[in-house]
Amino acid sequence: MPSLKTYSLPVAAMALIVLASNVLVQYPVFGQVGGLQLADVLTWGAFTYPFAFLVTDLTNRRFGPRIARRVVFAGFVTAVLASLVAPPLLFDLGLLQFPTSGDRLFRIAVASGAAFLMAQLLDIAVFNRLRQESWWRAPAASSLSGSVIDTLTFFSVAFAPLFVFVGPNDDFALQSARLFGVYAVEAPRWISWAMGDFSVKLMIAVFALVPYRIIMQQFMPYRVPATAAR
Repeated sequence: MPSLKTYSLPVAAMALIVLASNVLVQYPVFGQVGGLQLADVLTWGAFTYPFAFLVTDLTNRRFGPRIARRVVFAGFVTAVLASLVAPPLLFDLGLLQFPTSGDRLFRIAVASGAAFLMAQLLDIAVFNRLRQESWWRAPAASSLSGSVIDTLTFFSVAFAPLFVFVGPNDDFALQSARLFGVYAVEAPRWISWAMGDFSVKLMIAVFALVPYRIIMQQFMPYRVPATAAR
């Protein structure tokens, strides 16, 4: 079995991506496309987090699902800690305009950790099931399925009134606004946030097939032995 030192690179990469995403999610993307104000639907964290699926898929292919799950657990711990520590630290440094209460921090940490764990473990399961298919099918299907679960879980647990037992609601997120910032129909803001987040995940999933193919050909020219793929 590979030692921790052997797969320390994917562990470090996963931790860095999750930490960066939990910091960047605090910052909206200011800009406008047509009538759409990007800050209403996107944060910079939406552009970094999807690369966690790339790390998971490459680790799964190189070391098998057992090691990939260990990397995911390392990312899970990072996600929870970053969700608890990053917002107060950024506020103290003057980089965030508004503080976050302890109860809200706990709810965001639960949402972030649960979404990450469920999405990444599903990614591993789907990837492992399709790994014998064409080179792109496994990472494409696993990233897509993981992205669906990640977006649904995080935004529901973090903002939907149904999960108020986890922590207090965010009144601003629950206020009605034009869907996705442009449509006539109105919906709670967190619905538009989820739509924007998922849209970016889909784009990144397609884009990530390029580095996946390059890394796979250059550094991973063989498949994981069947005995390791459990």
